[in-house]
Amino acid sequence: MYKLVSNGKNMLIVESLIDGKRIPAYTKDKAVSLGDIAIFTDTEEMPLGQVLENIKAKENGAKCSIDPKADNDQLKKYMGEVLPEYDRDRVYPSDIRKLISWYNLLTQVGMVDFLAKEEAEVDTKADKETDLHDKLKKEAKAVNVPKDIKQPKQQTKVSNPASQRSTNSRKMG
Repeated sequence: MYKLVSNGKNMLIVESLIDGKRIPAYTKDKAVSLGDIAIFTDTEEMPLGQVLENIKAKENGAKCSIDPKADNDQLKKYMGEVLPEYDRDRVYPSDIRKLISWYNLLTQVGMVDFLAKEEAEVDTKADKETDLHDKLKKEAKAVNVPKDIKQPKQQTKVSNPASQRSTNSRKMG
């Protein structure tokens, strides 16, 4: 699991939450933001941030009381306590294991504001899009050439360079 640090021309710079090493993530790499993940429920999809907040409330902000390597029945029972309406057909035990592992890692490194961070990311993204739109407008204005400026005339080429020479005779001596 990585934290987004910066972005470059054709890549993102990410930092490992485990050891703090920074590496590039290129466009060919398969990377998904936790804010884009949701858990299937019987009626709709619940954002991952809300599910993590439910776990945090159940565990009082501490590490999960269940081991991610527990058997499938225990994992399903735990998930039912955290999110009673989760879709038991589409949410697999492996998904629950990942969810618990992610929660434990995030709490270990101190990233426990799951909903506030997602809302801030959405606001920041909207601000960045607005800033980009304004910047593009300014650049477009800077590129527009007023109509009253005359275009420079093209020079005509002379095919015979000898005709350009002066016919005055030079005095020697």
